[in-house]
Amino acid sequence: MSNTNAKLSDQILENVNTVSDALRNISGVKDVDIATAPRKTVWEDGKVKLYHFEREGKAEAKTPALVSYALVNRWEMMDLQPDRSLIRKLVSEGIDVYLIDWGYPTKIDRYKTMEDYILGNMNDCVDFICEEHGISKVNLLGVCQGGTFSLIYSSLFPEKIKNLVTLVTPVDFDNKEGLLFKWAKDMDVDAIVDGFGGIVPGDFLNTGFDLLKPMNKTRKYMALPETMADQGRLMNFLRMEHWVADSPAQAGETYRRFIKDMYQHNKLIQGKFELGGRKVELKNIKMPILTIYAKEDHIVPPETTTPINDLVSSKDKELMEFPGGHIGVFVGSRSQKLLTPAIATWLKERDN
Repeated sequence: MSNTNAKLSDQILENVNTVSDALRNISGVKDVDIATAPRKTVWEDGKVKLYHFEREGKAEAKTPALVSYALVNRWEMMDLQPDRSLIRKLVSEGIDVYLIDWGYPTKIDRYKTMEDYILGNMNDCVDFICEEHGISKVNLLGVCQGGTFSLIYSSLFPEKIKNLVTLVTPVDFDNKEGLLFKWAKDMDVDAIVDGFGGIVPGDFLNTGFDLLKPMNKTRKYMALPETMADQGRLMNFLRMEHWVADSPAQAGETYRRFIKDMYQHNKLIQGKFELGGRKVELKNIKMPILTIYAKEDHIVPPETTTPINDLVSSKDKELMEFPGGHIGVFVGSRSQKLLTPAIATWLKERDN
């Protein structure tokens, strides 16, 4: 047999073994479990729930942290699996963690507004935690769009927030580098919301995110046989795919206003945004603030986040760069080893 034929034979055998391993691994998968950190539902209003994550022993910080995730996608990215969980790591680092689950909007929620989410749900959750712990302030940790909501809330209710942490949070939407920001400028959001009957499907939004880096998905599926041949990589892949597929729809009126007032008119950074008849002025934020951005973030570029530091009046303010992308902030190994412990330490140092 020639060397060429021998190499071809070896390659075919390797491919057969890879497919065999892949089929064996995938056939053994019974369930794809994510968000397994123990928690209790302690408050709810309609589809919105407030979770309190369980812990062994007393928290090192007496002030609990409330996590506000984005309306887009689900919070489970922060607890994807036990060894890649920002939530579990915060708890293990001594932080008492609560989290708002915004739920899955349906047609009945088409008229739900930003006022309903921020002045209603978020404020109710803050008040519940304060009453439960006999305190007047909570720590607020906002993620992506949930971080923008947290900035708005903290500017309107500064007396209720002890420390503010924002992760990959956009505040300056006049960005010419991020495709999402460029596309949104010319989006006919009225046609989209009305065309979908007032509730924007999660699949529609996911298609847009896929188009930001279209080759990523191609490369991912081309590598699927090798991924499936390794049990650990397979489960990581399935957990991520489960999270992506579980994208909630968007309440039309909130989506409409967020696109118009933020992406298209950039009102928040200009001091022109109003909520419930009150002007939102970021200079009202005077509590300690930690602003975290991801250096390689293609969804929320650093330039859209870093201006937070200049807009607030806080004397104690810090910018922290994460050397990764938007998702790596939550599931990367550096998140577990460096970022989350740094957040916990920052909060504990300001817990006097």
